[in-house]
Amino acid sequence: MPDDLSTLLDWLYRLQRLGIKVGLEHSRQLLEACGNPHQRLESIHLAGTNGKGSTAATIAAILKAAGRRVGLYTSPHLVRFNERIRINGVPISDEEIVRFVQEYRPAIERIQATFFETTSAMAFWHFERQEVDVAVVETGLGGRLDSTNVIEPAITAILPVGMDHTEILGDSLAKIAVEKAGIIKPQTPLVLAPQHPEAATVINNYAAQLAAPVAEVEEPQPPIVINATGTEFCWRGQAYRTPLIGHHQALNTACAMAAVRLFDPQISDSIIARGLASVTWPGRLQRLNSDPPVFYDVAHNEHGISGVLDNLGRMYPRQSVGVVAVKSDKEIKRLAAALQKGLEGLLVTSLPDTGLMDAFQLAASLSEAGVDCRPLPDFEVAMDWLLKTADSQQPGLVFGSHYLADRVFRRFGFSFETGII
Repeated sequence: MPDDLSTLLDWLYRLQRLGIKVGLEHSRQLLEACGNPHQRLESIHLAGTNGKGSTAATIAAILKAAGRRVGLYTSPHLVRFNERIRINGVPISDEEIVRFVQEYRPAIERIQATFFETTSAMAFWHFERQEVDVAVVETGLGGRLDSTNVIEPAITAILPVGMDHTEILGDSLAKIAVEKAGIIKPQTPLVLAPQHPEAATVINNYAAQLAAPVAEVEEPQPPIVINATGTEFCWRGQAYRTPLIGHHQALNTACAMAAVRLFDPQISDSIIARGLASVTWPGRLQRLNSDPPVFYDVAHNEHGISGVLDNLGRMYPRQSVGVVAVKSDKEIKRLAAALQKGLEGLLVTSLPDTGLMDAFQLAASLSEAGVDCRPLPDFEVAMDWLLKTADSQQPGLVFGSHYLADRVFRRFGFSFETGII
């Protein structure tokens, strides 16, 4: 990494000290300083508690297969900052990051823009400079006040809404749904995944107020067949396959296809199939080792963890053995509810200087909440245990945080060096 990039990224990460700001005014001010690039982008905007990243990656893959030049903005990154901003799978270059920060640093400091406000502006600036045909944009947190919510998309999509970040978004599904529904725009089609009735009522009412047509996505038809290489399912009478693993990926893929169909009805089934075959989305029930089978998933909330354990339970006869680490802001009681089923053995680990909770503290909290686990703070030793304990009948699972990604990928020899993600 060039010294100037390293220095500028350090400065950029320090903007996180400004926290999460309520309101879009700083985003608009910074984008105005950048020439309002977002106003010249055609876009698709996604929100939801779980699944929006996989869905965004699938939409981007299909549109790329259709010959479009596609920008994809997601967060957080797994290994390198550059992953957040991609065009046809290629991350933004180091040189472009340096150019943006050097050019707009005075405005960023004057406005006191946060890390995410700055990163979002960088994405829109990069997409406009590189003349993308369409930008697929994932919200960072919530939706209504998320810094991405300055765009005027052609399509919006809301994936399943669950309980997460309750200290910011609200302590009920209805309150959280209000925040997610904030991305809906007047008379702009909304793709809506199946929702809990409480969330569905809020979202549909909001869409009705804005005269936004709602395309409700039907659940894929059973059976959904999953294995260690992908997921097969039927939807609207047709058979599909995605290399993304998991029962939930059938619905995510259906939502992506519904969005693409609305965006461009001319895209054929053969193009969709070609796009699906090319989807990659690392860190989501990703198999990193085949013998014994070991998977990695960044799931960090009750809904996500329950889904991962359920999927592994469908694929293997014995319950998983796991290694978990989570950030210190997670709601341990909710995590514990998910961890009490689907695991035969659980180690709690951590990594220094990452914001992950201390292994002994997390293990104590989980044990108090009824989870059978033990702390093992040395990550590499925890991986040794996982590889030794897992077998063909009982998979190993590393999960709980994006912050583990670099170490997990290095341990199992997974490389991002191709540049295509």
